[in-house]
Amino acid sequence: MLAARQATSRDGGFLWLGLHEPDDAELQAYADVLNLHPLAVEDAVSAHQRPKMERYGDGLFIVLKTLEYAGDDDVETGEVAIFVGADYLVTVRHGRGKGLEDLRRRAEQSTDTLGHGPVAGLYAVMDGIVDRYADVASELQLDVDQLEHSVFSDERTRDTERIYRLKREVQETRRAVQPLREPLMRFVTDDVDEVGEDAIPFFRDVADHVARVSEAVESLDHLLDNVLSAHLARLAVQQNEDVRRISAWGALFLAPTLVASIYGMNFDQMPELHWMYGYPLALVLMATVSYALWRLFKGSGWL
Repeated sequence: MLAARQATSRDGGFLWLGLHEPDDAELQAYADVLNLHPLAVEDAVSAHQRPKMERYGDGLFIVLKTLEYAGDDDVETGEVAIFVGADYLVTVRHGRGKGLEDLRRRAEQSTDTLGHGPVAGLYAVMDGIVDRYADVASELQLDVDQLEHSVFSDERTRDTERIYRLKREVQETRRAVQPLREPLMRFVTDDVDEVGEDAIPFFRDVADHVARVSEAVESLDHLLDNVLSAHLARLAVQQNEDVRRISAWGALFLAPTLVASIYGMNFDQMPELHWMYGYPLALVLMATVSYALWRLFKGSGWL
């Protein structure tokens, strides 16, 4: 590896090394050759870092979150740690998300961009990852639109679980996107020595994309809050309607029960007790009262 580094430096290029979930020993072997800072190496191996940019000596250490839409309201997250030096670029990827091969291939086809050295490779990786953020945000937008249509449909739906699931995925996307805004601002404000004046517009473009995705995610988060509130309100209205209908049907059966219970008492001196038309009259009375109540409840919208 040392020979490869020397060869690329001699030819005016830089070493681009990509690793996927290396262990301590594997990454340390490269760290000894490239003189990587031990704290950065520790963060790169352990993963589970928030997006950030730190300087260690003459090199930069950047952490990015990767996002992939897996379908069924599921967003898979990963992590990429990037070491940038004067003549090397090392990416350490964690997670099952899409690799960086296509980003590297695309960067190699743009010789003008790669002419800026390792920072150009860093731009290619960051730009590709942020583009995937936008794709994930678009998929989540479709899911939220579908959910919104379901909540406000005339059919009875059970969307509470899906709302919370989407809320969780939107929050996961938010945690990946928003912390990246501060490091990118350092790139575009001439705060990073490795980024020259001619490279700043490239990172400004990435920063603009991150800002747009961040705004989209914020909008989705607020929209899901409103959808949840509307869904809970509709559930309350439906429950009130159910209770009202149950009460109305209970009142319909109450009148016949009352007449039958009184008429069926064992009285010896009860008026019309032994009348031959007493039973039909009781049935007619039950039906008349029930029909009158049914008309009343139907007209008032209870049934």
